Amino acid sequence: MYHDYAFTAVWLCFTNKDVTSEFTSTNHTPLPAALRSTSLGNQQEKKSKHVPWVEKYRPKCVDDVAYQDEVVAVLKKSLQNADLPNLLFYGPPGTGKTSTILAASRELFGDMYKDRVLELNASDERGIDVVREKVKKFAQLTASGTRPDGKPCPPFKIVILDEADSMTKPAQAALRRTMEKQSRTTRFCLICNYVSRIIEPITSRCAKFRFKPLAEDILSKRLREICVKENIKCDDEAIHGLMYTSEGDLRKAITYLQSAARLKGEDEINKQDIYEIAGVIHDEIIDRLIEVCSTDSYEKLEQEIKVAMMEGHSGMQVISQLHDKLVEMEALTDKQKSVIMEKLAVVDKCLIDGADEYLQLMSLFTTMMSQICHGEK
Repeated sequence: MYHDYAFTAVWLCFTNKDVTSEFTSTNHTPLPAALRSTSLGNQQEKKSKHVPWVEKYRPKCVDDVAYQDEVVAVLKKSLQNADLPNLLFYGPPGTGKTSTILAASRELFGDMYKDRVLELNASDERGIDVVREKVKKFAQLTASGTRPDGKPCPPFKIVILDEADSMTKPAQAALRRTMEKQSRTTRFCLICNYVSRIIEPITSRCAKFRFKPLAEDILSKRLREICVKENIKCDDEAIHGLMYTSEGDLRKAITYLQSAARLKGEDEINKQDIYEIAGVIHDEIIDRLIEVCSTDSYEKLEQEIKVAMMEGHSGMQVISQLHDKLVEMEALTDKQKSVIMEKLAVVDKCLIDGADEYLQLMSLFTTMMSQICHGEK
């Protein structure tokens, strides 16, 4: 039997047949081309279904970037001349900073995008060793001025440092020197939320662009386009709820919309669904907490806060919505509001640092109770 198998293998080699193709199925016959193409199509369709909408609808070119007109105009001019300065993008999250530079890089380099772009995020180590090893070695590589398809492209590479404000000061100082020495072969794009955390020598070497929070009409337009493409039923109040909860962050709004679509299926999405997903607290609960403060009863206040905590509401969300209520309260004087707001800022900082939510809310509302019942009018 062994000799028979050996003879078959030798015979297949002499007849120029691929052994692996002969044994691709259990009955030793290859799958028909139609079945192979159908299975590949099904795999691609499943893959596209499971892609997050944030990635699926990320701008593919610079023209698709919404609302950032100044940045788009400068980048389009730079793309025409195939020349790009060092860039510093700063602004709130979800306004298109990373998407803009990725779209520009794809337009510049085409299929060579992965070879010409080094992207580092805050999830990577951001100390001086990373700058000395990864960034410096990548920046020292030379780049040609043509693409594999024959089209001309700029003879430089791009290093994208996302959330650059989390880099240490020594790392930023080392990066400054690398930016100077490798200016001919490499361009740097730094992305951050707080430009004040970037050292001055770096900011002076970059063209700075501020990304503004997206306007409501831009948010509404993009969200409605996604609803049409994904065949989702979403009323006007739900769109307004998405804009309210996202606060100009398009990425957050799209994520909430996708979560609501998975929750409701073919049913229509309403405002309450968005608020449930976003963790927004009912106005009645905030109003009840404010009313309890006016009773000057510590026991009632303690009981009400315990109920709010047992219902699973976030302390950060409570103070966020309380802030909006306090600004519009006509029963409080400016002095009373200033004392409460100062305490609210302290509590916010404590919660960010990981303090106990119940104790911090008790501290905030007892200060508020003191101002409402015993403060100077």
